[in-house]
Amino acid sequence: MTAKWTKRLVLTLLAGLLFAGTAATTAQAEDGYRFWGYYQYSGGQWAFAQKGSEVVVPADGSVEGWRYAVGGTKPRVPRAAGDFATICGATPAEAGKKRVALVIDPGTPADSASGEAPPPATGTCVVTDPKATGAKILAAVKPVRIEKGLTCAIGGYPAKGCGDPVKDIKVPATDEPVKLEIGPAVGSTATPSPAAVPTNSNQPPAADDDGGTPWTGIVIAALVVALLAGGGLVLSRRRSGS
Repeated sequence: MTAKWTKRLVLTLLAGLLFAGTAATTAQAEDGYRFWGYYQYSGGQWAFAQKGSEVVVPADGSVEGWRYAVGGTKPRVPRAAGDFATICGATPAEAGKKRVALVIDPGTPADSASGEAPPPATGTCVVTDPKATGAKILAAVKPVRIEKGLTCAIGGYPAKGCGDPVKDIKVPATDEPVKLEIGPAVGSTATPSPAAVPTNSNQPPAADDDGGTPWTGIVIAALVVALLAGGGLVLSRRRSGS
């Protein structure tokens, strides 16, 4: 068996352990890997995918998730809930297509091999062909680096490495939840409705901008001048007729 297939087999077995929930019961550190894990959200929780993203065909309304982390026998799921309404609620359904919510969580600096700050976790609604696989949905949102059949980097993160083994990992009991940055939908051809302009019934219509000229004062002044001029004309006529 080649090193390529040995590595892939180990990661596959690890995925099986994660899905089965066979977490270690001792407090001792264990060996693991630093990799992108593939998940599906259902029933209010994330579950490690039983199959690879290249064969999974998510249904319309599904939520897919990816999380980069150091993992052993304990699942390191995306740190944000897979809320389809939040991610895809503003994206109209289209005939002949499906909508799938995609969560990408690059993890924490502690998960990074170099300790660099990872990109923020994002949520994107993908509108695509009903037969699109999980791999195609991911590739529609971010560039993916694949080596030896493994998903090594998403959106350029990490810059190098792929499923690297890690000795004596210490996985935290829980991960602090994060808020997703919701990006624009991908693959949608629907025309978004124009945003409604808020109105205030108590607010008078705005006057035309004439550079701040006080037209009301000018009109009043003109009337005063006209009245004075009229009064002076009447007085002049009376004097000339006397």
